[in-house]
Amino acid sequence: MRTLIITGATGGLGSEVVRVLRDSYDCVALYRGTAPEGVRGVQADLSDPEGVRSAIRSIAAESGPPYGIVHLAGGYAPGSLAETSDETWSHMLSLNLTAAFVAIRETLAVMDRESAGRIVVISSDAARTKAKGNVAYTVAKSALNTLVELVAQELRGTPITANALMPTALDTPAMRKEMPREKLVPLERVAATIAFLLSEAGTNVSGALIPLAAR
Repeated sequence: MRTLIITGATGGLGSEVVRVLRDSYDCVALYRGTAPEGVRGVQADLSDPEGVRSAIRSIAAESGPPYGIVHLAGGYAPGSLAETSDETWSHMLSLNLTAAFVAIRETLAVMDRESAGRIVVISSDAARTKAKGNVAYTVAKSALNTLVELVAQELRGTPITANALMPTALDTPAMRKEMPREKLVPLERVAATIAFLLSEAGTNVSGALIPLAAR
């Protein structure tokens, strides 16, 4: 069974993604704090590049080169330009861009570039719509999209793909308090799209920024 590294596996979306993928892949979660249920985990703080490097190398040493990474970790904070503090700006870039950069870089360093592999990242529809009021978050997710596109360019000529999903608001308990459920993207649909990108059928999809909207 091919090894798949997953970040953000303990969140609402992460739990659903693990549920969908664990029968087809050896899912290994990078986690901080409480260990995820139903999946093997390795502790790593995504804000610590050396810790992430060590964790991913330990996974590769134990299980061989990973098939890829599903990067779900991230965070949100609202705010216009004037309302965004230095701390919020740095925090959003760290959570939504730098963590992905480090996790992807270190995973690719131990992947077999001669074999099929996958990189799937959760971005946000905010990077497409660029609505006002979310300056730091939107900039970070927009930069994340560019990172994925550049990674896909670097991987041209290899059997490894890199793609990003851009969902609108997800159907989580917290979001149900804010919006009608019919306006939320079901978690199972996000997980199913990730499963497709990981599969053989997703071989020719790379460098895509895929919107996911409620229906």
